[in-house]
Amino acid sequence: MRNQLLFVRILVPLAVGFPVAEPLPAADKKLPIEQTSNDLVDISATAIVDKDQIRQELGSDLGGDIVVVRVTVRPVGDKAIQVSLDDFLLISGKDGQRAQPYSPSQIAGNSTLVVTPQGTRNAGLGANNNGPIWGGIPGTGSRPHQVPGNGAGIGSTTAETTTVDSKVDVSSSDKPNPLLAVLKEKVLPEKEITQPISGLLYFQMVGGKLKPKDLELHYKGPAGRLSLRFRP
Repeated sequence: MRNQLLFVRILVPLAVGFPVAEPLPAADKKLPIEQTSNDLVDISATAIVDKDQIRQELGSDLGGDIVVVRVTVRPVGDKAIQVSLDDFLLISGKDGQRAQPYSPSQIAGNSTLVVTPQGTRNAGLGANNNGPIWGGIPGTGSRPHQVPGNGAGIGSTTAETTTVDSKVDVSSSDKPNPLLAVLKEKVLPEKEITQPISGLLYFQMVGGKLKPKDLELHYKGPAGRLSLRFRP
């Protein structure tokens, strides 16, 4: 018995004085790929940037400056969730562009998109024209073009983030665009849901050729905030 008590008295100080290992530093946080969720909603998405794939999906490449994202929104639990196009934002990690989805009527209705970038991208040697970009109706053969503006100064090496503003001008044509019915049929529905829904989101990204790995989809809606990126 005396030996046992002596053993305990020696063991306890050793245990108390034993150094505690510090937690390992957290790994760099990266966005989940093509699927993310919280306690209220699960969102999965794939990006379609290839013109041929967009044409196969919709019958048109939408003018070449449209990125199509296929989204599935699934409520987690029994609580209903309101889904809106304004819940989503597409960000380009390549040049900093940020875009919200267009409605089908903005793309193929009787209107014309006017897109104006604020600032310049990748300014360097030479001058970059940063005048407004006037875009025709995607899918009708009318391509966006740039109006002359003030260029960046020679020798500037600052790469500034570009934000894209847009407005819709009503055109004089009353002829319906047959593409409009296809876009309406496949767009992500805007409604309150208790069951999963799927659909397409249409974003306009002006400029160089983008790859899915360059893009991030951000959700900010009634179910919280979530973000994901796409596979290379």
